[in-house]
Amino acid sequence: MYSYAVLGAGRQGTAAAYDMARWGQARRVILADIDLDAVSRSAERLEKLTRKGIFEPIFLDVREIEQAGAALQGVDSILSAVPYYYNLPITRCAVRIKANLCDLGGNLEIARQQHAFDADAREVGISIIPNCGQVPGMGTSLMVYAMELLDEAVDVYMWDGGIPQNPRPPFNYLLTFNIAGLTNEYAEPAVFLRDGRIQEMEPLSEPEWLDFPEPIGRLEAFIAGGGTDTMPWTYQGKLRTLQNKTLRWPGHYNQLRAYYDLGLWDTTPVRVGDVEVVPREVFHALFEPKVTFADDKDWVIVRVRAVGKKGGKDAEVIVQVIDAYDQTTGFTAMERSTGWSAAIVAEMMAQELTPRGAGGVERMVPARQFIEALRLRGIQVTEEIRLLT
Repeated sequence: MYSYAVLGAGRQGTAAAYDMARWGQARRVILADIDLDAVSRSAERLEKLTRKGIFEPIFLDVREIEQAGAALQGVDSILSAVPYYYNLPITRCAVRIKANLCDLGGNLEIARQQHAFDADAREVGISIIPNCGQVPGMGTSLMVYAMELLDEAVDVYMWDGGIPQNPRPPFNYLLTFNIAGLTNEYAEPAVFLRDGRIQEMEPLSEPEWLDFPEPIGRLEAFIAGGGTDTMPWTYQGKLRTLQNKTLRWPGHYNQLRAYYDLGLWDTTPVRVGDVEVVPREVFHALFEPKVTFADDKDWVIVRVRAVGKKGGKDAEVIVQVIDAYDQTTGFTAMERSTGWSAAIVAEMMAQELTPRGAGGVERMVPARQFIEALRLRGIQVTEEIRLLT
């Protein structure tokens, strides 16, 4: 039996704690948040869902994690479900108290700084694995799994997104995670492998169309930042192509591209009359209420196409996840594919199924075991291998 701590009792943190109690052989799950009322409600909900009294809601301000870390002493794994800019001090705390750490990530540069703790993590016998949410995270493992189904992979493509089942105009989007993470994806460049070279790609570019089984149908896809995480560096010299694009309902791309061109996601303050404002914060305040609908249901879609060789012949592999809001538990598809995916990694770390040290999901998480864990949870992963010659 294992002891876990989840930092942040919002949507994804609550979903992760549920997973730990349901499938992670948990004897104890600490739920830590700055909002004690919210964390208490989360614990109460989880006790009703799981019928287990193993949840411990506590007050914790991650801005003071260096001082507050004593409350986490003795846990096997910590899962950080707070905004990405807190993850570096949380990493230092994890090393100090010798607890495994994974997080929902959201920023490549911070993740690479976390990887620099590799020697420290090895010395104290822990794993540190950033960016373990939906994408990067689950999508990373799906890409690795697709490559493993071939004898040799050459080109790997991923398309992913969370979309509402019943889109509401004008944006046809449903916000199911922190809006700061959304704008970070939309505003920051992506890093791809193209022709074997690492290339920085402009966000909100290269739109294209993809078709999915009904009732989904046709979606649009475009470049957004962060989805490949550290994979381009890991696979440089091994792959010709590695890339991913974000999926949305038709029309969303043109709307959001206009905001990008206008500079509404800039983080440098601008003067408006006698007041300085940060454009991105203004966008958050205006956009979030327009795309937040508490009772709406969602889908999460991830499609991976890997092209290469199988049995000496040209072949392609399609690995796909289409997951939906779960009526029984009330967890959204995004909570299942993000919170549960990160929880799987936290559980693997506690069970010593991941190498000691710090690194990316593609190196640290065993892909086949991860896919098996998704299927155990009712998240359907389909795969098809097709010869091209």
